[in-house]
Amino acid sequence: MTAPRPLPLEDITLRRVPVNGVTLNVALAGSGPAVLLLHGFPHTWEVWRLVMAGLAEEYTLIAPDLRGLGASEAPESGYDAGTLAEDAEALLAALGVTSAAVVGIDAGTPPAFLLALRRPALVRRLVVMESLLGRLPGAEDFLAGGPPWWFGFHAVPGLAETVLEGHEAAYIDWFLTQGTLGEGVPAWARDAFVHAYTGRASLRAAFAHYRALPENAARIAEAVATTRLTVPALALGAHPVGRALEHQLRGCADDVRGELLEGAGHIIPLHRPQALLGRLRGFLAE
Repeated sequence: MTAPRPLPLEDITLRRVPVNGVTLNVALAGSGPAVLLLHGFPHTWEVWRLVMAGLAEEYTLIAPDLRGLGASEAPESGYDAGTLAEDAEALLAALGVTSAAVVGIDAGTPPAFLLALRRPALVRRLVVMESLLGRLPGAEDFLAGGPPWWFGFHAVPGLAETVLEGHEAAYIDWFLTQGTLGEGVPAWARDAFVHAYTGRASLRAAFAHYRALPENAARIAEAVATTRLTVPALALGAHPVGRALEHQLRGCADDVRGELLEGAGHIIPLHRPQALLGRLRGFLAE
């Protein structure tokens, strides 16, 4: 089988867009209805390039580097999911987008969820994968043995960036290998990610997303206490999160579909892009 090819860089426009007190690096491609793509750790917007290749003829694709990651500005604060959702909303407004499907993976999932919860008139469909929504019910089995080890390591202020400086490539490679069930990612993606997460300042900003997890959990719990998600949602699971995210959504959303992608590792857009594209095409076209 021929390996899927990423969307060529010449077909992508990179823009610097000031939003919500931060300047984001944003990749734009394609034409048609808008789809906002929110990545996670240790990714940049380039985690979506294989998916973008399959969607660019039908959709306008908007793939920012999250605040503090990739080539986006790294302020001292604002790494909680609520602020990231505000970044995303402001980005769509700056681009003149009044309706968008939103797709999030890993750290991009909580802000995607909060954006859809807060702005159902703006978000027409929501796709989320391989993450949890704070401490909402439904993830008890996944968390039975405690959260993944790196959550605690990344959470201690100043520790991980001090220990890892000078060893970034080996550390990122571990996540990329684990996230593809040992297969690894294409060299172009690996090189982009290692470059993005090299240096103490880049590591500090990356781990600031983990240090905001307690605030994320509190904000999500507060939000769902008074509001249900009305936007049609698709929850896709792989290894290791599985159906935990789907189970969380079923307790707070009106229209949820869920699917476990067999044989897929955590970094679904790079590990099983064709399977992901098949689900996205069907769901986004409805």
